[in-house]
Amino acid sequence: MKFVPPTKQDLTTQTIYSELLDRVKIREASRSLGHAPGGFVSKTIKGVRYIYFQASLPGGEFRQVYIGKQSPDLVRLVDLYVKEKKSIEEEEFSLQRLCAQLRVGGALFTEISSGCVLAALSNAGLFQGGGVLVGTHALPVLGNLLGARWSSGAVLTQDIDMALPPVQVVVPNQKDHVPTALDRLKMGFLPVPAMNPRNHSFSYKVRGHALRVDVLTPANGKEESPVFFPQWNAAAQPLPYLDYLLADPLAGLVISGGPVFVKVPQPARFALHKLIVQGERWAGESARSGKDIYQSGQVLSLLLSERPGDIVLAWEGLRAKGSSWVKKMQAGLFLLGKSGFQQLPELKQLFS
Repeated sequence: MKFVPPTKQDLTTQTIYSELLDRVKIREASRSLGHAPGGFVSKTIKGVRYIYFQASLPGGEFRQVYIGKQSPDLVRLVDLYVKEKKSIEEEEFSLQRLCAQLRVGGALFTEISSGCVLAALSNAGLFQGGGVLVGTHALPVLGNLLGARWSSGAVLTQDIDMALPPVQVVVPNQKDHVPTALDRLKMGFLPVPAMNPRNHSFSYKVRGHALRVDVLTPANGKEESPVFFPQWNAAAQPLPYLDYLLADPLAGLVISGGPVFVKVPQPARFALHKLIVQGERWAGESARSGKDIYQSGQVLSLLLSERPGDIVLAWEGLRAKGSSWVKKMQAGLFLLGKSGFQQLPELKQLFS
């Protein structure tokens, strides 16, 4: 496949995305009672009035939580909830409208099924808790952050790769574990049995469909078995080189039916990591190796034109990992040149 460089989004689209990201960041930072799906209901039992919160669950289910006996303080809480919920609903409609403008303006968006999965994981607090969206699904997020349109060769897959750092962040508003969040989608996600029956599953798949979620974590050089994370009631597959990718992730948005808050890798680290891992693919994954090279070239091409310093910083971080890392990246650079990447001499100058 001949390499075709990315193009730029128009300034209006870039501006709308920036505004949308700022507003979603504020929404994430101000999660409160009004964001809870459901509402207050009252019951009279033996002449005494009690207040419950009735939560709405996917699939039309409801769950009631006892709040207390009706009192002036509880009545004020209910009034506050109603006012706040109305303002939140108005804000959500406004955010969805901005998403629609972005799609019309040519921003990169994610198909609905994958968007729903990422929204469920985001709502569970996964990204606030340190999780990072890696792999191909991070590419449209990076494109919108950089104001880019990737060429058609940077194809997406339905595999969703989530990476959990070894050190977890406490999430005050955490609602779900990973399996629970996926189960509530009612899409038929099932754990993929591990090859060793004594190990936890780190992968979830919809039977008969390509949609799949893999949970990953950096390898520390010792373990090969999945690592269990009690906070998320989920296991993650340790992978080499992943720690480099997770350093200083960026806040971004998946654009689907509405905006989905995620964390993604630094663009330059994403690109150099792709050059390394393409050589780790087994022989039957030559197509994925070619996709790694192409996606790396897309990001590097844009960064060379606009933000070469980002590449230098990512290179310094990679070089500090040792000579074996450098050799693997150089092998990737060779394949990048063979793909028709015209800026290879300029890129190599940054690595001298």
